[in-house]
Amino acid sequence: MDNQKIHMNGGDGPNSYANNSEYQKQLVGYSKIVMTELIEQELDVGIINPDCSPFCVADFGCSVGGNTYLAVQNIIEAVETKYKSNEQDQENPQLQVPEFLVFFNDLVQNDFNTLFNYIHGNEPNYFTTGIPGSFYGRVFPKAFLHFAHSSMSLLYLSRIPEEVLDRKSTAWNKGRIHYSCSGAAKEVEAAYSNQFRKDIQAFLDARAQELVPGGLMAIITLTILDGVLPSDSPMAINFTILGSCLQDMANMGIMSEEKLDSFNLPYYYTSPMELETLIKTHGCFDIVRFEKLPTPLRQVVIDVQTAVLSMRVVTEQLFQQHFGKDITEELFQRYAEKLDSHPVLKDDNYRTDASYFVFLKRKTETSKPGS
Repeated sequence: MDNQKIHMNGGDGPNSYANNSEYQKQLVGYSKIVMTELIEQELDVGIINPDCSPFCVADFGCSVGGNTYLAVQNIIEAVETKYKSNEQDQENPQLQVPEFLVFFNDLVQNDFNTLFNYIHGNEPNYFTTGIPGSFYGRVFPKAFLHFAHSSMSLLYLSRIPEEVLDRKSTAWNKGRIHYSCSGAAKEVEAAYSNQFRKDIQAFLDARAQELVPGGLMAIITLTILDGVLPSDSPMAINFTILGSCLQDMANMGIMSEEKLDSFNLPYYYTSPMELETLIKTHGCFDIVRFEKLPTPLRQVVIDVQTAVLSMRVVTEQLFQQHFGKDITEELFQRYAEKLDSHPVLKDDNYRTDASYFVFLKRKTETSKPGS
């Protein structure tokens, strides 16, 4: 599987990510208060010369729709407030609100057309541009960005670990589509975890070079709570059900067993402890805040149709690229039928995941990776 082609469902139709990402939208909303507070507290307004340089913001893994617009708007409003509060500073009388240049980054296959139609339909008070490319590598010059943002994007691995597709490996994940699926060997999880560590290292390396000293970065990501086994998580239930639907279709001859055995989903759900340790070990960023966010939709009983659409918009392109477009409708119909009979949507005992907000500041005293 070529993970450079991963993207959410584009457009603005009934099966689009733009219209089925309420969970992600609520996370961005929950983070607004704490992010505004931390920008006021941590932003050094002297990191740019507003007379000749814009304040540069990048959203890594922007996807498509209103969530990235909302996140960027929250950042810019907080930065503007910070600069305005310093305009009367007698020691820095030259400080004024700068112009803003915002970069929306995602892989090449992302639906940038729908994204920019939405953004410019809202008449943004900043300049915009799209930056296609993987955020696991450099996409900007050194010391170029002042603020980096990434929401629900670090779940995606840069590639599927080779071991899980190797028939000779103890990590071969035969008949399953994810490391969390029921019956998966511990070696499968280890392979995913190793790939995640490599990816986070690469992500932090790139951002450490691209951010100016003192630059800020906000990350929102979904985790499995410390001490919870992946097989006991909500995503394990969902992926096991999806995998069983594919197995049923393979048994009917709709696809081959070999085709099924060569497919795995490229998602990894870290734990808070693992993520915090990886950031600290990297060494180029101070962790200003590492905070659990409220769980979106926790007070709402999610209906099956909403749950299926939420899964479909983030996985459909992966299934189509590997199995072909003809299997989509039947796959998600089977998924809906099996999900409807499972208590995962109604029983709080299955809610062992948690979203975290991580706020980082680029250290000024450390050497830059790659320098």
